[in-house]
Amino acid sequence: MAIDSPTQSEGSSATPKPTKKRGSRLLRPVRDFLAAGDLGLVPVFVALVAIWIIFQSLSPHFISPRNLTNLIVQIVVIGVLALGETLVLLLGEIDLSIAQVSGMAAAILASLSVFDKLNPWAAMALTLAAGAAFGMAQGLWITLIGVPSFIVTLAGSLVSLGLLLGLIGTYGTISLSSTVILAIATSFVPRWMGLLFAAILIVVYLASLLAGRWRRAALQIKGVAPRNGFGRFAALSVLSILVVVVLNSYRGLPWAGVIVLALVILFSLLTRSTPYGRYLYAMGGNAEAARRAGVNVRAIRVSIFSLAGMLAAFGGIVGASRLGSASASTGGGNLLLDSIAAAVIGGTSLFGGRGSVYGALAGALVLGSVENGMDLIGAPSSTRFVAEGLILLLAVTIDTLLRARRLRMGRA
Repeated sequence: MAIDSPTQSEGSSATPKPTKKRGSRLLRPVRDFLAAGDLGLVPVFVALVAIWIIFQSLSPHFISPRNLTNLIVQIVVIGVLALGETLVLLLGEIDLSIAQVSGMAAAILASLSVFDKLNPWAAMALTLAAGAAFGMAQGLWITLIGVPSFIVTLAGSLVSLGLLLGLIGTYGTISLSSTVILAIATSFVPRWMGLLFAAILIVVYLASLLAGRWRRAALQIKGVAPRNGFGRFAALSVLSILVVVVLNSYRGLPWAGVIVLALVILFSLLTRSTPYGRYLYAMGGNAEAARRAGVNVRAIRVSIFSLAGMLAAFGGIVGASRLGSASASTGGGNLLLDSIAAAVIGGTSLFGGRGSVYGALAGALVLGSVENGMDLIGAPSSTRFVAEGLILLLAVTIDTLLRARRLRMGRA
């Protein structure tokens, strides 16, 4: 005789419903984030924390107010050039002249201020204009004639080197005497003003968060959970105040660092919150599709190379201010490779259309930390180059794997 099971006789389900574990609910945002294939600046910050921990364990002076101040001043030039390179990479192009253009700009600045006795502000304005004009010429050549940017900017690097040597002439080095120019990389923000800048940054970021949420609510768009955005706000607030307090214990915030941070914020707003920025990302993703959608791809491309040239000129101004001179070697060495590496390490894709200008600054900070830490422990240059090369290779590998994942998911 068949006997009914107790669960069936009681009218209950034969298979109990699986209970959701609290841990799985907590880890779901992390799984979704990793599955999306877009890690943003997370790998950069993880690498930065690891680098700082390693060098602090090897040298107790690494995380000290004085060394952190030196680190900020050291990465300013690379950060500015990486910012310009990031804009070009977002377009799906590359600029191999950006470092040498900065050297040419330093020579122009020195020549105008020393030999022509021009007002320092006028000399800097003309230097920026010269860099923008050089970049525009390259952009026009790429856009109108169709020569690949790799070749045009490589030729531009040689041309700017020739102009640099012609301006320097037989002097070898032109020493700057203008206190205005020298103050760019050697002066510091008053301590009270540093705290004010931190407060302004916190308020502006909070306002942007609230504005974004109100805009999405008005459009009935489901966005990121509020706790995620405000978690970033809390982290930014603590980090900003901590950095200012630490640097104030030495000499305060370097003006050069403040200027670079302002540039990064400005170009972040330009690329993320304006139609121009959306067109830039669209062209990086698919230039032909952007053209068919009505985007003036020629104007965007020329303007991006002009902005890159202007940023290169500003990097030359800061570099000349820091060294107090312009020489035949300005803009040479591994400056170009470091600028491209900083942009790529910061998460900007070599395939175009993905990345952020904040990544340029983060990548410059990673490279600067490696160089600074190696100098503190007395490591040879060979070791530093190996470390930077491996970091760059890892960054490009991550970008390539994530892009392949997005292609499989149909999200590229």
